[in-house]
Amino acid sequence: MLENLTERLQSVIKTIRGQSRFSEENISDAMREVRIALIEADVALPVVKYFIDRVKEKVLGSEVLKSITPGQAIIKIVQDELTSLMGSENVSLNFSTKPPAVILMAGLQGSGKTTTVAKLAKILLGQKKKVLVASADVYRPAAIDQLKTLAVGLNVECFDSSPKDKPIKIAAATLEYAKKYFFDVVIFDTAGRLGIDEVMMKEIKQLHKTLIPIETLFVVDAMQGQDAVNTAKAFGEALPLTGVVLTKLDGDSRGGAALSVRYITDKPIKYIGISEKTDGLEAFHPERMASRILGMGDIVGLVEEAQKNVDTKEAEKLAEKVKSGKSFDLDDFKNQITQMKKMGGVGAMMDKMPSQISGAAAKINPEDGDKSLVQIEAIISSMTFQERKYPDVIKAKRKIRIASGSGVQVQDVNRLLKQFEEMQKMMKRFSKGGIGKIMRGLTGRFPGMN
Repeated sequence: MLENLTERLQSVIKTIRGQSRFSEENISDAMREVRIALIEADVALPVVKYFIDRVKEKVLGSEVLKSITPGQAIIKIVQDELTSLMGSENVSLNFSTKPPAVILMAGLQGSGKTTTVAKLAKILLGQKKKVLVASADVYRPAAIDQLKTLAVGLNVECFDSSPKDKPIKIAAATLEYAKKYFFDVVIFDTAGRLGIDEVMMKEIKQLHKTLIPIETLFVVDAMQGQDAVNTAKAFGEALPLTGVVLTKLDGDSRGGAALSVRYITDKPIKYIGISEKTDGLEAFHPERMASRILGMGDIVGLVEEAQKNVDTKEAEKLAEKVKSGKSFDLDDFKNQITQMKKMGGVGAMMDKMPSQISGAAAKINPEDGDKSLVQIEAIISSMTFQERKYPDVIKAKRKIRIASGSGVQVQDVNRLLKQFEEMQKMMKRFSKGGIGKIMRGLTGRFPGMN
């Protein structure tokens, strides 16, 4: 996520940290490098100017020049201003209305509106909301069917609209149905176009008037760069937007939209799309994003993912087992792999790690790491109960059978057994209280990363 911008800003930070004294001249040099980094990231020019002016004003108007650690002081100012630029704090969805609370999704075709509807529905299901999704996209072939298919996969009800119906008619019927069957939330998908046009804007204004949504979310593709800013401006002038959803951040190395859209629309970014999967939507926290952009990671986000997805009972069971001195076996190893997958896999975890840690794995393609997790599960699943419990019995003939059963090569089985042996050694040290040794030993020991 935002790799190029992060790399450029880290280079600037390294230079800043190397300075023992600061003057207006070398501060100007540093700000010039920051400006170049932002422009290369496709941040809108008015936003670049505003940001640089704010940082420079704070740096020159503070005690930075007299500070013992001026580099750290400047970095803190840059981080604070990045956070402020993106909104300062997370803004939740507003449900303070008589049910059903309507969420209207707006944006151009291809921005990811339909998949975002499904992702948002999944989040609200987790909050115990009774959710109805509906689509008035009667122009794009199979758009309504796409939402119906996604809804079935999530076990969410989708209003039975048809491409033959008028969008306004669909909106009125959806609202009536939602009230009749006591839905808490309606997420309403609208049609997009390849560009802004008068017909689309007139239609979405009518839909807004019919639905009276509590939330009107503008869905924008992060890969549009400065074009996203122009689109955001047009939608902001046509509709009373309440927030922004920024999609496809996982596929964008520039990410200028993330820094521009809040400033241009003056509306908070509420969610960001981080993958195509239905769980690939997360609440947007400006301070955490600023930290990630500067290569400091998002440890809070990582902990939240662990709390949400990791089976605490299984974790406690393993801790007790290791503490009692019982052997860590391949079933335990497989369980740890399953927990990693629940947290989004290697890529999602590394993206939230500080650069000092994630940099060690930079040469590894996260997709390769995730494939490795799947491969490990398949290999262990091809073993007998005895083999998982007592791996020492796995000799040549058994390795051939396991490789054949899991669709891999014998060397893949050997690699897994070696990884497991190293993990087992670390667990033994843990049972003896050698936590420091474990942490040192973890470097490069993630599956698929050695």
